[in-house]
Amino acid sequence: MDKKITERHLIFALLWCAVAATVVRGQSARNVTATYHMYHPHLIGWDLPAAKGYCSTWYANMPLTWRSKYGWAAFCGPVGAHGKPSCGKCLCVTNTATGDTKTVRIVDKCGHGGINLDVNVFREIDTDGVGYKKGHLNVDYHFVDCRDHYY
Repeated sequence: MDKKITERHLIFALLWCAVAATVVRGQSARNVTATYHMYHPHLIGWDLPAAKGYCSTWYANMPLTWRSKYGWAAFCGPVGAHGKPSCGKCLCVTNTATGDTKTVRIVDKCGHGGINLDVNVFREIDTDGVGYKKGHLNVDYHFVDCRDHYY
């Protein structure tokens, strides 16, 4: 039964990402390096300034429901705007090795040409543990509608 539940969750996540991508028609990239960062937003009350994220300048006062709806990420991927224009946007990120998918909110910038996922999000899509051992994952991503009606 656990396997069946996991398969249902994966199918639901993939369908949700596909629907969101169709609605937004967002930009995407394949085979991008994703590393992890120790934001631990749940331990700091989802406080963007405490995390010292680049986007906190503009989004620190967003409601808790907005800040906690998705896991956090820093974005410097090969496709899509960088810096302030990407702040607050959402990405559907898929581990290319396992197919596990998660939606994240961009709260920071980075400089390695990929994505820095909060370590908790990283672990959620690194279900085989290989990415954590290597220190990175290969992911596909596409921008999706955050579905939170603040824009």
